[in-house]
Amino acid sequence: MPSLNEIKAPIREEMEIFEAKFKDSMHSKVPLLDKITHYIVKRKGKQIRPMFVFLSAQMFGPIKEPSYTASSLIELLHTATLVHDDVVDDAYERRGFFSLNALWKNKIAVLVGDFLLSKGLLLAMDHNQYQLLRIVTRAVREMSEGELLQIEKTRKLNIDESVYYEIIRQKTASLIAACCACGGTSTGANEEMVERLWNFGIQVGIAFQIKDDLFDYGSGEKIGKPTGIDIKEKKTTLPLIYALNQANKKDRRWLINSVKNHNEDPKRVNEVIEFVINSGGIEYATQRMHEYMDKSLEILSGFPETPARNSLEHLVRYTVNRNK
Repeated sequence: MPSLNEIKAPIREEMEIFEAKFKDSMHSKVPLLDKITHYIVKRKGKQIRPMFVFLSAQMFGPIKEPSYTASSLIELLHTATLVHDDVVDDAYERRGFFSLNALWKNKIAVLVGDFLLSKGLLLAMDHNQYQLLRIVTRAVREMSEGELLQIEKTRKLNIDESVYYEIIRQKTASLIAACCACGGTSTGANEEMVERLWNFGIQVGIAFQIKDDLFDYGSGEKIGKPTGIDIKEKKTTLPLIYALNQANKKDRRWLINSVKNHNEDPKRVNEVIEFVINSGGIEYATQRMHEYMDKSLEILSGFPETPARNSLEHLVRYTVNRNK
């Protein structure tokens, strides 16, 4: 499988330009904000979402200024949600760096998240990109609803599989869908194509989230050791849902009690992980992940073959084969 750098080849120059524009888009006259946004830029991740924007855009024509607006808008929104998520989850570390709330406390972190979101919205308004704004606003609504649905449903740990897919479709997949739809919109894709790109992104995003679920059980060459973080946070992931559905009444009660009341006990968490693995939860989730990947590739095959489309296909495969 090609590396991320090889996948990036058709848009390498655009990604470099984007990095400069993204950094500029976070500029503020407030010294504290500038210090914090500099810290955010320094700890940036793989930037998979801007790659989805640019590769989707390039399928319909050369990258234009609206494509840079789209990628910066998406990345500002994504960064804002990560900052807020860290506050909500009381998380003090992300990607090996301290979170903003760990360094500057919750109040400042929430305000920085609000600032980033407002900068994204203003960026679209300043460039008269109302269609991009409409797509991203749709994603923001979906993400908020998905987060609240998860909070509502996970209290009782009685999520069935259909509810799980609805949660991750809204929470995770809608943002990747927005990347693809914004990319196409920025280079002139028509309404039907934009909706197809949205649906493509939904399938990729669901596969992406299932892969994240699997990491909790040590599914990844560089992960190796199960982390159990989702269990400690009482998150109902696909492997756990499968194990609950396969368990008899006694084991089901034990599983629910373990996740609800003993999620801070390392021994009990490891027992839950072992139970889920022995129940076939990993194999089942992996199978479902590949089904969603295949659905996304089927949608993608309906677009004309170009270097961008080929890289997009490799990027899809990368999301389900990545090791972290």
